[in-house]
Amino acid sequence: MNGALPLTVSIRLIRYDELDELMGLYRQLHPDDPDVGGSGQLGQVWDAICRDPDLFYVVADVDGAIVASCTLAIVKNLTRGLRPYGVIENVITRADMRRQGYGTRVLHKAVDIARENGCYKVMLLSGAKDEETLRFYENAGFRRGVKTGFIISL
Repeated sequence: MNGALPLTVSIRLIRYDELDELMGLYRQLHPDDPDVGGSGQLGQVWDAICRDPDLFYVVADVDGAIVASCTLAIVKNLTRGLRPYGVIENVITRADMRRQGYGTRVLHKAVDIARENGCYKVMLLSGAKDEETLRFYENAGFRRGVKTGFIISL
């Protein structure tokens, strides 16, 4: 191991006090987003997110640092025998930690949570156009071409 210490890796739900680290990851995901750090609204939104039993922020923690994350929303549903479905968004791995399996592991954890909550499917949309990113999602178990996504930006 060339004298390097083994990494301590944990795939888990985010803790309330880790918002700043998560926002650092999101700056890599959407660098042109406005900075909301100084607004009191950020704390209000974070409080509401943390109280919502249908929102899950999954993180990969490597030696105490968050290096990957995704968000899972469980949506109640009146079809499919009243089974809910899951929606995954904001998938990100820190640039210097990519291609080490952390993104795949947070996605698998989110799917496990959806399964535990009785979801009949999990959906993930990606704006990525590069084949490498699309293959990443396929390798994590998601299939493309099953449905067609449509978006209206507001």
